[in-house]
Amino acid sequence: MARHSKRQAGAYSLVLISTLFSLAACGGGDDTTASTQPPATAQPAEAKPLSLTLLHVNDHHSHLDAESVKLNLMTAAGKREAIDVEYGGFARVTSAIQSLATASRNVVKIHAGDAVTGDLYFNLSNGKADAEMMNTVCFDSFTLGNHEFDNTDSGLKTFINYLHAGNCKTPVLSANAKFAATSALANGPVKASTVVERDGQKIGIIGLTIADKTKNSSRPDAGTTFDNEAVAAQAEINRLRAQGINKIVIASHVGYTGELALAKQLSGVDVIVGADSHTLLGPKATMQPLGLTPEGDYPTRTTDKDGKPVCVVQAWQYSYVVGELKVDFDKNGDVVNCQGTPHVLIGDTFKRGTVAVSDADAAAIRQDIAASGVLRITTPDTAAAAKLAGYKADKDALGKKVVATAPTNLCLRRVPGTKRDATRSTLGDVCNKDADVIAHGGDVQQLVAQAFLERGKAFFNADISIQNGGGVRVDLPAGNVTVGGIYSVLPFKNTLVQLKMTGAEVKATLEDAIASVVANNTGSYPYTGGLRWKVDLNQATGARLSQLEVKTASGYVPLDLAKIYSVVTINFLADGQDGYTTMKSVTGTRRTEVGLDYAEAFLTYVDGLPGTTKQLNKLPVADYSTQSFTDTP
Repeated sequence: MARHSKRQAGAYSLVLISTLFSLAACGGGDDTTASTQPPATAQPAEAKPLSLTLLHVNDHHSHLDAESVKLNLMTAAGKREAIDVEYGGFARVTSAIQSLATASRNVVKIHAGDAVTGDLYFNLSNGKADAEMMNTVCFDSFTLGNHEFDNTDSGLKTFINYLHAGNCKTPVLSANAKFAATSALANGPVKASTVVERDGQKIGIIGLTIADKTKNSSRPDAGTTFDNEAVAAQAEINRLRAQGINKIVIASHVGYTGELALAKQLSGVDVIVGADSHTLLGPKATMQPLGLTPEGDYPTRTTDKDGKPVCVVQAWQYSYVVGELKVDFDKNGDVVNCQGTPHVLIGDTFKRGTVAVSDADAAAIRQDIAASGVLRITTPDTAAAAKLAGYKADKDALGKKVVATAPTNLCLRRVPGTKRDATRSTLGDVCNKDADVIAHGGDVQQLVAQAFLERGKAFFNADISIQNGGGVRVDLPAGNVTVGGIYSVLPFKNTLVQLKMTGAEVKATLEDAIASVVANNTGSYPYTGGLRWKVDLNQATGARLSQLEVKTASGYVPLDLAKIYSVVTINFLADGQDGYTTMKSVTGTRRTEVGLDYAEAFLTYVDGLPGTTKQLNKLPVADYSTQSFTDTP
């Protein structure tokens, strides 16, 4: 599980009395961010304390179905074992929010963005399925994430139309998105903020969209711009406070680290409900034994520019978690207490692999779940599940859809040569003894790398793609290529990442991968789009690749070790896994989480092939990353 997702959440109660927020405020003097004190707030008509419950989700990315996960749960033997359970699914989100709302007072429901892209449901319906499922909740606000712009402003307008087709009319927010007169969203449905009223008190909710990432790694119209997040937020805070609204929630799609920094730059913010970084928050002592790895507390406490309390939360990803944050305000609108529970939504069927556990084990597991405070057994909402059923049938049919024809076998091979990976293909000798496969490696791996490069070029002018051979799982035999077949080639939950790397770092990364191969990890062998080389495993570590050349519009040219290249890869490798250690050091502003599903990137590449009868052919040998391969004796 750690390979495909970093975060999960659980129940966590954290009392935030104002004395706990007495940390000195910092970072408030930067003129490029918010530097103005909000105007004195006119008292609301009936100034009084308020207890508020925020129920929130983020980054569900069209993951509407439940999925399977292994959790370390206590069995009747008195020890923790890896047990397969079902978790997530939007019908569970609906059920959990309805149940929690019924049990709470003064509820506000927030979706902090990235509702779409990442699953076949989006390919199938362009967001209609997501919108209809969101309308089973009726969120009080929805913030635009970067992926809402993946189909341009017009595509986003279509999604908003779907969202507003029902009775909910959820306000769509982004205080820093600015649309040109030619945009489909000009003078349209996107607002800076919305105001809700609970128990006679007004609460302002401000939306923020991550600026640089959306402009550079998504596809908004050329005239659509994104202002500095802190400046836009402060301006809207000031506007709301001038109206006497003294309780401010920012529904932010900026990322956990950015949201903690944002709080320090603002005056007058009370709560930040976050998104974008897919962050799991919660108590490590409780969650880690279950196999979950939170990155911070839920809620995370910090202070604003003036030293006043701010509560920051996020609810992981993919419909796995519903966050429940309870906030107590005094009559002046200041936070005096907040505590919360990020509910991990799971089913009540427990298996070891495909075999159900015994009744005794099931009883022990349920007891462990109840004691955890972080896991919530949730029955999917019947109406939501029924609404999804039609889309699911279409999705299952889409998996069988033929999208191209392969005239020849597209063979699977991790490492070229005849020693290290000679029997990888399940198609047998027709691939395993193919001369080109032996010389240059896997056809299907090379096509995947090319697909990633093409998507990277479309989103951020990528120069090079890098993919590990072991991440590509099956051959594509000659004949029909289906959507399901493409997802079998790339079955994990990896997403695309943009890295800004020097040529020297690119070479070092590839040498890392080759060194891992020499140490008998065949899956590390690298495949790239837009880059080729020669390999000699007899050379010293760090000197096994030579004649590295980058493909340009005018042909191949030597890799410039000093030049900065835009590299597209997957998050698994960017995190330094599979021996790609140099990549892990590319951090901060040099790394952008593009978030595109990697299998979807391959599918888009195939869909974009020319002609009505699309043919998925091998690439020319000149474009294979490995031009020659010499193994050790």
